[in-house]
Amino acid sequence: MFFPVTGQDENGDAGRRPGRRPRALKVAGLTLAGLLVLGAGTAGWVYWHLNANIKSVDINSALGDDRPAKAVTTPTPSGTATPLPTEAVNILVLGSDSRSGKENQALGGGSSTGARSDTAMVVHIDAGRTAATVVSIPRDTLVTRPSCPLKSGGSTAVAYGAMFNSAYSVGGPVCAVKTVESITNVRMDHYIEIDFSGFAKLVNALGGVTVTTDEDIDDADSHLDLKAGTHHLDGKTALALARTRHGIGDGSDLGRIGLQQKLVKALLEQISSTNLLTSPTQLYSVADAVTGSLTTDTGLDSLPELTSLGESLKALSAADVKTITMPVVTAPSDPNRVVADEPAAGKLWKSLR
Repeated sequence: MFFPVTGQDENGDAGRRPGRRPRALKVAGLTLAGLLVLGAGTAGWVYWHLNANIKSVDINSALGDDRPAKAVTTPTPSGTATPLPTEAVNILVLGSDSRSGKENQALGGGSSTGARSDTAMVVHIDAGRTAATVVSIPRDTLVTRPSCPLKSGGSTAVAYGAMFNSAYSVGGPVCAVKTVESITNVRMDHYIEIDFSGFAKLVNALGGVTVTTDEDIDDADSHLDLKAGTHHLDGKTALALARTRHGIGDGSDLGRIGLQQKLVKALLEQISSTNLLTSPTQLYSVADAVTGSLTTDTGLDSLPELTSLGESLKALSAADVKTITMPVVTAPSDPNRVVADEPAAGKLWKSLR
């Protein structure tokens, strides 16, 4: 839900303090690398535990070949000491409001079963890992939801004018990926999902997160009452901030996306200022919180694979990362919903292929 990759806003303003945020992605990559250190020698059982935490879904097998083309591989520059990745990567990152388990229910997941994709971001990392773009997709976007395969066999029916986040509800990660690929014509190379309790545990493991809000927030749905100003939030309160929409602005999902981007930047600051590599206990707490709440595709379902991704991002500073929201306009059929604003949305997705 809250993947720690962000930097510039939609206006291209990095808005960072010198010497701090450029380190954030490097620290995040080193933190992943530190997971392997935990697994060495007598601590092998820790490695086994963290690796076993990660859940995965075989999305490639489920969707087959009826998908957008993979990114084109480019030649590795000659003279490169350590070859960089040679193709762009697109990762669908979802935050799910899972209703399973007492922890998720206590944090606002409700008492029913099932889940929705509460937050959706397409993270595009270019070939060579020199820049990245993070595109938020409003969950209230009306889309044509394609037919999706089901675990039990058969498939869902095509749905016209369906809420974007309904794809996850009816067909899980596989349908979420297929729906995003359908509306963007961009292949999702990987999938990462984090649930309510995992996000809260991550914030707590980091010692909380400091966020500055521009206006008073009073949202009965997210149970958040926060005055404008700077606050140090624990996991439960940070999660409430990420879920807030009715207590700010016009109450739309666009306002919530703005809060989520603000929160992710604050998490980057916290990660950057916390030397996890010198504190094995805290490193383990963070790693356990993350891996215990992750669901990935089968290409990222192990510590070595996650570490490899993290290490490839070490040279990527937050100044090289742009965060934007998919261009949308109010839906003609419902003032409480939005639809993609064309041709702007199409041009954006084309730039990420």
